[in-house]
Amino acid sequence: MTEPLEHRDIVTAAAFSPDGARVVTVSRDHTAQVWDARTGKPVTEPLEHRGWVRAAAFSPDGDRVVTASDDRTARVWDARTGKPVTEPLEHRGWVRAAAFSPDGAHVVTASDDHTARVWDARTGKPLTEPLEHHDWVTAAAFSPDGARVVTASADHTARVWELPVDPGLLGDWQRRARCAPFALEGGVLGANHSPCP
Repeated sequence: MTEPLEHRDIVTAAAFSPDGARVVTVSRDHTAQVWDARTGKPVTEPLEHRGWVRAAAFSPDGDRVVTASDDRTARVWDARTGKPVTEPLEHRGWVRAAAFSPDGAHVVTASDDHTARVWDARTGKPLTEPLEHHDWVTAAAFSPDGARVVTASADHTARVWELPVDPGLLGDWQRRARCAPFALEGGVLGANHSPCP
């Protein structure tokens, strides 16, 4: 067991790197921190936001970390130096979640602005129009093959968005996406494959 991995306020989430050698923690103190999982020593300087940091995840290769914050941004960082890799990934509301695609090329973010977005993880450029819900988006994740994104929302639905095979068509994704709303009925998720409203 290591010494406690300490922040200056409540620690809201923590995750291991894919190889288990490091841990990332996030806190209401407006920072995330990457630690050596064996020694408990910080690997980088604090990864600073301007608001409560709600979530963080390592890229599949462990080289980068994405953080999501109440400052209305997600940020992609070099997990070894703590330097930002891209410009901030900006929403119009708190960013509640962020995750890498299985190949590490893209990031998906979920926000209180009722949208999720897909971004280029190396340039920080948005690759889609906003993926819209009728209330704040609580979570988002890629499928294991990276071909789809699932989003969850306070509007009582989850939605599955299918990416085009050609990455050059990602900008058209919102107009051409197939969307499957899911509703919780009797404790079971059921899908309605009609077009999304």
